[in-house]
Amino acid sequence: QVQLVESGGGLVQAGGSLRLSCAASERSGRSFSNYAMGWFRQAPGKEREFAAGISWGGDPTTYADSVKGRFTISRDNARNTVYLQMNSLKPEDTAIYYCAASLRYYADHDASEYDYWGQGTQVTISS
Repeated sequence: QVQLVESGGGLVQAGGSLRLSCAASERSGRSFSNYAMGWFRQAPGKEREFAAGISWGGDPTTYADSVKGRFTISRDNARNTVYLQMNSLKPEDTAIYYCAASLRYYADHDASEYDYWGQGTQVTISS
């Protein structure tokens, strides 16, 4: 079982940057490096959507078209942490951002493939 805690959200102006972090506490003895990790987001009144994912070893990564070229996902397995660097932020990026862990090797765009979820961190982009 994995506990995930997100941090780094906040309010920034359009065009700005934020870096989200997700710290994992692994309680079953399985190494953090053996989880694919994903970032999802949910805007008010909308369904949760995939943003970015990273496989066990950090490669490959995968992104939603809406964030490709602006967001970068990375992981530090020694620190049990996954990051989401978000640049050139837009008002439409406003959402609660969730970190998720999957027992699969590759990060999937489908939320149902993830086994553990954090509580989320709010990101608000002002125009």
